[in-house]
Amino acid sequence: MATLAPRKFAALRNRDCRPYLFGAALAMMADNIEHVITYWQLWQKFHSPALAGFEVISHWVPFLVFSVYFGSLADRFDCRRVIQAAQVLFMLVSAAWGVLFLTGRLQIWEACVLLVLHGLAGSLWGPGEQLMLHDFVGDEELPSAVRLNATFRSLGVLFGPVVGSALLLGLGPTRGIFANIAFYLPLTLFLFRTRFTGHTRDEGVPRRRLGLLDSVRVIRDVRGNHTLVSMIILGGLGSFFVGASMQSSMPIFAQDLGAGSAGTAYGILLFANGAGGVLGGILLEATGRIPASVPAAVVSTAVYGLATVGFAVAGNYPAAVALLVVGGVANLASMSIGQTVVQLLAPPGERGRVIGVYGMSANGLRFGSGVTVGLFGAVVGIHWSLGLSAAALCVGTLIAALYARSSAPRPTATA
Repeated sequence: MATLAPRKFAALRNRDCRPYLFGAALAMMADNIEHVITYWQLWQKFHSPALAGFEVISHWVPFLVFSVYFGSLADRFDCRRVIQAAQVLFMLVSAAWGVLFLTGRLQIWEACVLLVLHGLAGSLWGPGEQLMLHDFVGDEELPSAVRLNATFRSLGVLFGPVVGSALLLGLGPTRGIFANIAFYLPLTLFLFRTRFTGHTRDEGVPRRRLGLLDSVRVIRDVRGNHTLVSMIILGGLGSFFVGASMQSSMPIFAQDLGAGSAGTAYGILLFANGAGGVLGGILLEATGRIPASVPAAVVSTAVYGLATVGFAVAGNYPAAVALLVVGGVANLASMSIGQTVVQLLAPPGERGRVIGVYGMSANGLRFGSGVTVGLFGAVVGIHWSLGLSAAALCVGTLIAALYARSSAPRPTATA
């Protein structure tokens, strides 16, 4: 593939893409505000490590099951409307949490249903978003758009815990979760204004209808591309063994590591993880020196695993915060490299489907961390389960690197 060298922060200079990036950051912040409020409430009410594990499983299984199908929807329909449907579902879930908090009669089964619906909204959003990014900027500036979108999403992860903690402490969980609905609105309204549909650059490209069962064919079709397979494997390893489990189990770490108030420690730990993602995105975009290649993805994934092992065993609060920052940088690098390569290699008529395959691995397999960290943590303790899972990630990354080397993937674009 030809080497691309777009301007630094090119997507942010694009007047069509820029509002989307800010709107997506606010929506991702709202997503994380909901996590902060609901995870804290669920832990305070039920004190269940198993439920903390289910929070991860129920959130990410929709990505595993529906990512390829939702990618086919993004290929066939106006991506603006697909994303708006996802945002409306997010808002309805937040409103439902608020009603249950208000009545004071929240039950575990109700929480489980809302967690699954929240996961469905996220999985519906993902493929359409990536097609919109490509439509905004085209091939040449796509690496910048993917990196900056990941960075702005990390900004949402960064400020979500801060704003979520402020809403939790200042307004309380009920009014806080209702207020959270407003953060989804800017992106939803912007999509009524933009002329881009996710397909304006590829008009006339044949787009086949794809049923849910036909998703298996798409997975079979990509297996011959060693570069894609390598990115899919690495994205899946990080998701399965660590994934989103640290966020859902963070109240437990905050309680064990808390310096003073456990609630304050909880917000700071989440903030540190988000800060690492933002820092990583800025460094990638500003330098442009790290190639979108399998070796770069392998190294960044390995660093992510090692930093997570260190966090799991850290008995010192400042050290735990520093390791979360390092892990956030490495994870952002790994995921943005993988997403960039997948976008650039995907055929125009099947871009959403191929993105769905990557999303199925990089996001859908996060349900596994609910087992490896959450449910296993109910047996051996959350520190042991996270440490062992992160160690398994490091071993798996080494095996994937050996496979990638033997398969000799083609060189890819510069990230």
